[in-house]
Amino acid sequence: MVHAFRKTVLGLAILLGACATGPATGPDARAPMIGPTQRLALPRPADLGRSVEAAQLITARRGGDTFVFEGHVSVTPERFTLVGLDTLGRRAMTVTWTDAGVEVETAPWLPDGVRPGAMLADLVVLYWPDAVVRKALAPAGAELAADATSRTVSADGQDLLRARYGWTVGGPWTGTLTYANLAWGYEIEVQSQEQGP
Repeated sequence: MVHAFRKTVLGLAILLGACATGPATGPDARAPMIGPTQRLALPRPADLGRSVEAAQLITARRGGDTFVFEGHVSVTPERFTLVGLDTLGRRAMTVTWTDAGVEVETAPWLPDGVRPGAMLADLVVLYWPDAVVRKALAPAGAELAADATSRTVSADGQDLLRARYGWTVGGPWTGTLTYANLAWGYEIEVQSQEQGP
């Protein structure tokens, strides 16, 4: 079991380290990367247009390895919070985003290569309204193509990210989402359940 846990943590380090920037401070400072040369210009948590509390089971695949972890997302007009739990239920990371910037806290046992603030870029691109995402992508020279069941982010004629939604009644925070981040070479499946008030 210890070997499996170490493999999971190492896998997360490889997966998240490949797509991450360091912790951000101040508005838009060191904004999360959406590709090797593209930084996302973070909007505001309020730009989601509503408050959300959701639990997510995240299955990540990269290089033939599969890793599973749990995420808890909370969004209000003032604050976004992502709490990630490892396979033992321990808090591995907390990402807090306000108008003042992004703060990232990681457990001392988490490898240095894990920089979970970059997960914020994926969440914004996947869940924020189309118009908000387009504005956030524009400074990086990236574009969004979207319809009711999919989103594709591209730059310089290359797809960076492709997503497909399997929403149930209630919208994007309840149901399934699968996406491939082609820029960083990983695939993710998310089973999400919005929590009641």
